[in-house]
Amino acid sequence: MSKVCVFFAEGYEEIEALTVVDLLRRAGIETKMVSVTGEKSVTSSHKVTVETDAVLSEVDFSQVDMIVLPGGMPGTKNLEACAPLMEQVDAFYEAGKYVAAICAAPSILGHKGMLKGKTACSFPEFESHLEGAQVSKRSVEKDGKIITARGMGCAIDFGLAIVAEFLGQERADALAEKIVYRG
Repeated sequence: MSKVCVFFAEGYEEIEALTVVDLLRRAGIETKMVSVTGEKSVTSSHKVTVETDAVLSEVDFSQVDMIVLPGGMPGTKNLEACAPLMEQVDAFYEAGKYVAAICAAPSILGHKGMLKGKTACSFPEFESHLEGAQVSKRSVEKDGKIITARGMGCAIDFGLAIVAEFLGQERADALAEKIVYRG
């Protein structure tokens, strides 16, 4: 079974993070919410506090198939400032494992040079940070093992793209129908 970790930093965008968690869990994909703060409670950019499943130091990354980075401010900056998480993002990229980011968070991948020669998207104000990428205006882009999305309004598309990657497009389409989504 696939295992996905969605990372929460102070100031995360709650719709981007929790929509992915919800959709993946509905699809039966093992999904953990992981705090990078050292505490399980993390507060979003809009003052919504959630209790995560784990803190970063508790994650066995050898058992994880995908890292998901939600956007939000200052959440994206706080994710990028978390050296242990960034080491794992680098390791996943080098190993050809999945990394997904939405809204401002694809900028992290751009800063790391991971988008060179790839098609990617992000929140419009962060497109200049997608260094070396062919910037797309589509809601979600998948290029190799990297999935990016533009913002909060694309969170369902982003979550469904991850479901499709692990379980196939038919399962993602069935989930979209079940939640009455007309993307």
